[in-house]
Amino acid sequence: MPLVRSCSRTACSAPAVATMTYAYTDRAAVLGPLSPAPEPGAYDLCPRHAERTSAPQGWQVLRLPFDGVPAPSEPATDDLMALADAVRAIGLRHDDPVPAPPDPSPTTRGGHLRLVTGG
Repeated sequence: MPLVRSCSRTACSAPAVATMTYAYTDRAAVLGPLSPAPEPGAYDLCPRHAERTSAPQGWQVLRLPFDGVPAPSEPATDDLMALADAVRAIGLRHDDPVPAPPDPSPTTRGGHLRLVTGG
């Protein structure tokens, strides 16, 4: 039985159907479907609060289309496998030359340390 996340707004216990995040570089509040898992810095909102959300002055609200139904609690297997394949492909590339190890020649700097005897 999946755990139902509630709205992030104070004193609202309605079930969340949307997630809002801030894109600071674009000065935008992005409101879209409920994320599959709670994210730090994101706000889960119920239908009422998602509809009434506004952005700070000088910012815009970007509303991504969604049907109001919470997203599945697990990411799609196909998406996860595609990501794993892409990471694996990058890790298996042989076109990048292997850097040569540094030459273990002794340094030319010397004589900068002195032994101080007590006395």
